[in-house]
Amino acid sequence: MQTIPDLAIPEVKPAFELYRGTLRQKVSPRWTHARLQFALATILDAWAGDRGRVGTEWRFYFIERAGAPSSSLVPDVAYLSYERLAKHPQEAAERPTIAPDIAVEIVSPDDRTVDVAEKVELYLAYGTAYVIVVDPQAVSVAIHEPNREVRVISQSGSIAVADDFHLDLKALFSPDR
Repeated sequence: MQTIPDLAIPEVKPAFELYRGTLRQKVSPRWTHARLQFALATILDAWAGDRGRVGTEWRFYFIERAGAPSSSLVPDVAYLSYERLAKHPQEAAERPTIAPDIAVEIVSPDDRTVDVAEKVELYLAYGTAYVIVVDPQAVSVAIHEPNREVRVISQSGSIAVADDFHLDLKALFSPDR
């Protein structure tokens, strides 16, 4: 882990994120977003077990490298493996300076497509293995991985994310969930 630079990010809700050198406030979530965030965190936490930590609205710091300015993103849901945490997981997990292993972004109606794409690129550039983009309006999930084609599933069915981690879209988007 590296030392976190002072990025002058205001600590307010909804959170501000810093990427491309610009502070951008996240969109205020609505019920559908909150429901999907809770469901995905629950599913991911059950899968993670004792392999790592899962959190919602957990801030990650990406330290400047190769001329790219430092950034900070707050994924809707994130998983960070114990394997990638430092020797002191509690301290390192509070303000990680590495990208999560899995980042989930749930698209809100006011989100700009270009902003979501830029965040996906940033996660992948800093070491995230899987970026899951959930679009409630399209009832779809896209899985982004480094150097692989984007995998998209919509409406129903199941998609394998990693190892034994699968998402069942019919259950995820069920109105009864």
